Amino acid sequence: MKTHKDHINDDLLVKYMLGITTPAEQEEITAWIAEDPAHQQYYEHFRLIWEQSKKLAAVSTVNEEDAWQRFQQRVGASEQQSEARIIKPNFSFWRRNLSIAATLLVLLGAAGFWYMKTQQQHVIYANNSVKQDVLPDGSQVTLNKQSSISYVGSFNKERHVKLEGEAFFNVAQDPGHPFVIRVNDVTVKVLGTSFNIKNANGKTEVIVESGSVEVSKRHNSIQLQKNEKAVVADDDAAPVKQQNTDELYNYYRTKSFVCNNTPLWKLVASLNEAYGVNIVIADNDKRDQPISVTFSNSSLDSALQIIGITYGITVEQNGSNITLK
Repeated sequence: MKTHKDHINDDLLVKYMLGITTPAEQEEITAWIAEDPAHQQYYEHFRLIWEQSKKLAAVSTVNEEDAWQRFQQRVGASEQQSEARIIKPNFSFWRRNLSIAATLLVLLGAAGFWYMKTQQQHVIYANNSVKQDVLPDGSQVTLNKQSSISYVGSFNKERHVKLEGEAFFNVAQDPGHPFVIRVNDVTVKVLGTSFNIKNANGKTEVIVESGSVEVSKRHNSIQLQKNEKAVVADDDAAPVKQQNTDELYNYYRTKSFVCNNTPLWKLVASLNEAYGVNIVIADNDKRDQPISVTFSNSSLDSALQIIGITYGITVEQNGSNITLK
């Protein structure tokens, strides 16, 4: 058997189960189990397999006495008895433990597969286009471009996700297993809801669309409800709760830019992200002026034309560099 990384040798655990370890080996096993909760968990899983293997071994239909007689006949043991005394093994002593150990070999193979599967790292990545996916628990995720999530295992016990970039989550309800998202040192914990998380330019923003979430950093937590958001700068010690007044955050998912008294600078920032351009507002007096408009499946040129008409400004474009004057 192999030695698992960060785990004691399985052969030694088999000896421990059989009760044939030396005092030094027994002390080594006891110390290893006590030094880490993960070791305790591995040992309990190993012990469970051992107990199950004993049950399987107990129903074995193999007749060890007959097997020994057939073995003697094959090697001609009866003809050699005058030259050498053949000592018959004590099957009554070894039968049970050998059957258990043989069964354990098979089950440990399955256990190794189970262990590797539960520790497997899964990554979902959106490259140059928005990506939608369904997680093992049924939760739906929409990743913005150049964003990714990763998780370990198959969500059987813990629903923990690490996010880089921006994503919208529609979390499947499961009160017994909270859905936890890590974004740098910010943690978002939910039971069943829909919300958007974005990490960019030195801050993390969480916007709740339905249900409620808990956002925490350095043991400082706030509760968010529908139409509320939390903003956490990288150098902040705690998240700050605010009202969310527009739906611009959803543009990559809905393909619409929805503005409701939204300042021009905020719309421009979303257009820059969506189209990969560099729009600059030359007139600072226009930056905070609000706009109420919806662009649905619009081209960039169409959006810029409407902005120009709305604000009475000139749009100058040089490749990806665009100036609003």
